[in-house]
Amino acid sequence: MRADIEAAAARLRQRENFLRRTPLWKLPGAAFDVDCAQVWLKLEQLQVGGSFKARGMLNRLLANPIPAGGVIVASGGNAGIATAAAARALGVPCEVFVPTVCSPAKQARLRELGAQVVVTGSVYAEALQACLARQQQTGALLTHAYDQPEVVAGAGTLAAEIEEQGGRPDSVLVSVGGGGLIAGIAGWFGAQVRVIALEPELAPTLWAARKAREPVDVAVSGIAADSLGAKRIGTIAWEVTQRHVHDALLLPDECIRDAQLWLWKHMKLAVEPAAALGLAALQRGAYRPAAGEQVCLVICGANLDAATLA
Repeated sequence: MRADIEAAAARLRQRENFLRRTPLWKLPGAAFDVDCAQVWLKLEQLQVGGSFKARGMLNRLLANPIPAGGVIVASGGNAGIATAAAARALGVPCEVFVPTVCSPAKQARLRELGAQVVVTGSVYAEALQACLARQQQTGALLTHAYDQPEVVAGAGTLAAEIEEQGGRPDSVLVSVGGGGLIAGIAGWFGAQVRVIALEPELAPTLWAARKAREPVDVAVSGIAADSLGAKRIGTIAWEVTQRHVHDALLLPDECIRDAQLWLWKHMKLAVEPAAALGLAALQRGAYRPAAGEQVCLVICGANLDAATLA
């Protein structure tokens, strides 16, 4: 996995005028009312397209020939935005299938990027089925939101960048939907860093899989469903997380919302709910770091309607 991530990083450096090297903030735990040495914030919401997804989507496009039909993706929103941004940078057409749960703000951004947007199904899995049927008709390059090797390796470059910028943290807390991000991060750090998976109680894909000892379908809803709305953990993520993820924790919507508002009020960080799970886990006590621990939170996305922070 590390070799794949290193290859992805080399490929993505060819497009440094597109991707951003996002900041890493290191602050004392007390700044967050948390009893630990430091809390690191990897500010990936500042990435192109407003989320970490740009890394994996661009890596997928650069690693494969793109047919005349362009690229196609199903997404709750962020993967579609990242794919559309990458496709526009490469000058190829892009079609994005989103479920009705995809927020109006994300749909508007997709259209601004020139994507052809198809709204279908109530959840991501239904949009994906429609996308796969359409791909058979057009022959477009399929970009999966989280379950392709190039997508996972691209996401893993985020972990490599954290290490370059600040060294290895003791632990890293990662929001999980389909699992592409946590698979990339855990694939890079391996056993050297404690990787903790965080999910909303209303979208427990990895938690349910660990309980069942195999991937299973779950019902998904709640505050972060447009970002963390996969109904089953990805095949790659399941394989990697069995070996390299220390624990999977669930958080209620109300504490995710509280953490989202806290980041806005106290840090002036406007982020979507999926990006607030790490802080929610610390402030609620779902994850209790040691006094001397350095904890990294991946602030994974900011595609939200700013009015929701009022």
